[in-house]
Amino acid sequence: MADVKLAAETRTEFGKGAARRIRRENKVPAVVYGHGADPVHITLPGHELQLALRKSNVLLTLDVEGKSELAIPKAIQRDAIKGFLVHVDLLTVKRGEKVTVEVYVHTEGELAPGAFLLEHVLSTLTVEAEATHIPESVTVSIAGLEAGASISAKDIPLPEGTTLVIDEDAVVLQVLAAQAEEPTEDAAADEAAEV
Repeated sequence: MADVKLAAETRTEFGKGAARRIRRENKVPAVVYGHGADPVHITLPGHELQLALRKSNVLLTLDVEGKSELAIPKAIQRDAIKGFLVHVDLLTVKRGEKVTVEVYVHTEGELAPGAFLLEHVLSTLTVEAEATHIPESVTVSIAGLEAGASISAKDIPLPEGTTLVIDEDAVVLQVLAAQAEEPTEDAAADEAAEV
């Protein structure tokens, strides 16, 4: 799990105009909340935050006016066209505290020979883990699986200290037989005309 340190500044201006001014300075408006405390409105350095958010479930150490605070991203808003960060909601966490997050499911290995397709029914798993030991992803082997095979949540190995939050019988991956498309009447007529 990645731990990234960012310098944060508290902000007192709110609204669209203030947010636009902040983004013009290559900063991102954000809010930090959690543990029953009042929300704290901050600005974060845009480039550093963008790099940090490339890793899923990143743990951020925020330096807010000399006070260090741990937080994880809870909601990230991006511009729909250009993709830059518009706003970030951060949830404060403490060392040893359990948090519920989603981790990506990665596969390794090759399906059995033949015309098989792998369907990702769920691309993420909802798990509970200690705030400073959140896994970035989980990996499951699909080696040799054939049509009709499926992998449920309980079959995916989780790192120590991580537990499933979703139904353990939920299907995560399944293998399907590729289906050939039946020729249409027009295609059959064309083939007969060629003979």
